[in-house]
Amino acid sequence: MLIDKILQIFVTKETTFFPLYLQSAENILKASSLLVEITKSEDHEERRILSRRIKECETTGDKITDTIIDKLLDAFVTPFDRDDVHMLAEDMDTLLDMIRDTGKKFAIYQPKSTSNNLTLIAQYVEADAKILVDIMKNLDKMRDQAKWFDDKCDEIKENEHICDDIYERYMSNLFENETDAIELVRKKNILQALEDTSDAAKHLSGSIRSIVVKMG
Repeated sequence: MLIDKILQIFVTKETTFFPLYLQSAENILKASSLLVEITKSEDHEERRILSRRIKECETTGDKITDTIIDKLLDAFVTPFDRDDVHMLAEDMDTLLDMIRDTGKKFAIYQPKSTSNNLTLIAQYVEADAKILVDIMKNLDKMRDQAKWFDDKCDEIKENEHICDDIYERYMSNLFENETDAIELVRKKNILQALEDTSDAAKHLSGSIRSIVVKMG
């Protein structure tokens, strides 16, 4: 909003949001690393344990998001537009929710076997989370390092394109070669959840890019 931009010029910026965004990103990274582990596991109980640990991350993330919103309601000055402060928190929360949903599907569906393709997509999501941590560590430099932020967003976008290719190849392979109809449905739903998670990371990067453009 215009009033926020005017105040940002003349008043010291409110920076208490930045550590919270970083906490959120680090929590997402933790959850994404657990997701990689669960895609590699073929032990049913280990999958359940890892799913519960991802659920703990989701609970932590919800608390961080609630804190950001509470601070937003009380803040007179924000580091960027109020709507964007809220949007960024919610988009990060959505990515975490998607990671949780994927982990939950592994624990519920319990596929007979896993696949390197599933792990590969999860690893790209983890790579996105690492980029997100880097971005959140440098939020205070957004105005001065717009190109750096744009490049980081491009990295996430490129990862999503690679995940799309993996998704298409593996989905095609499933329908061509999987003869167990129940197993096909299990793996198809897990694969779709992973793809949706990658899409959520891309959407988040688009939101970050939008804020960078507005700050320029």
